[in-house]
Amino acid sequence: MLKRIGILGGISHESTIKYYELILKKYFEKFGNYYYPEIVIFSLDFQKFTDFEDNNETEEYIEYIMQGIRKLEASEVDFIVMAANSPHAVFEPVKEKAKVPMLSIAEITAVSAKQLNLRTLLLLGIKFTMQSTFYQNICYAKGIEVITPNESEQNCINEVIFEDLCIGNFNQNVKDKLLAIIDNYDVDGVILGCTELPLILHQEDSNKVFLNTLKLHSEATLEYALQ
Repeated sequence: MLKRIGILGGISHESTIKYYELILKKYFEKFGNYYYPEIVIFSLDFQKFTDFEDNNETEEYIEYIMQGIRKLEASEVDFIVMAANSPHAVFEPVKEKAKVPMLSIAEITAVSAKQLNLRTLLLLGIKFTMQSTFYQNICYAKGIEVITPNESEQNCINEVIFEDLCIGNFNQNVKDKLLAIIDNYDVDGVILGCTELPLILHQEDSNKVFLNTLKLHSEATLEYALQ
C-alpha cells in the first residue's frame, strides 16, 4: 500500500498546485495506471505566514506551521512535505515536533547538486530564504559553496516573486529580470530556491544548471510514498 502524502501548502497556492500535479503525473509516467497515492493538502494563510517571516517572529512562525502539521497528522498522513523553500529555515525544530517523517527540500536539492558535481551555487528565492543559512549549511557539509545576490538584486527577486509569480504573472519581462541577475554570477548552478521560480525559469533559458527545487521535492515525495 502506498503511503498517504501530506502537503503543507498555500505558500503560495501556485506552487502547491504544481506539487499535486507533478506527483500524479510522475506516478502515471512510471506505472500507467490510476492507483495514485492518497494526498491530503492543508493550505496555510499566505499573508499570515509571510508576516511572521517578515517580522522575524520565529516562535510564532513555527507554531503556525505546526498548526498545519497537526491538521495533516489528524488526517492520518504517513509523512509530510512543506511545499515551499522558506519554511525549511525552521525545518529541524518542526521536524522534531512532528509525529510523522518529513522530507527536506534543501537536503534533497543538495544531494542532487552533489550528484551533478556542482561546486558553487547561486541561491535565488524570497529575501527570507536568501538571508537565511539553511541552504548554505546543508550544502557546505557536502563540499558545495552557496552564494546569494547582492541586496538590490535580492529586493528585485523578492518583488518579482510576491508581485508577479505568486499571482501567476509569468511574462517575458519578469523572466528577463531574473536571467539578468543570474548572468552576473560565475557559478556552476542556480538553486531555484522558491517553488514559484521553476514556473518561469527553465533549463533552456541558461547555460548554468538550474536546480528545480519544486521538481526535485515532488519526485522525492512520490518515491517516498512508493517505498
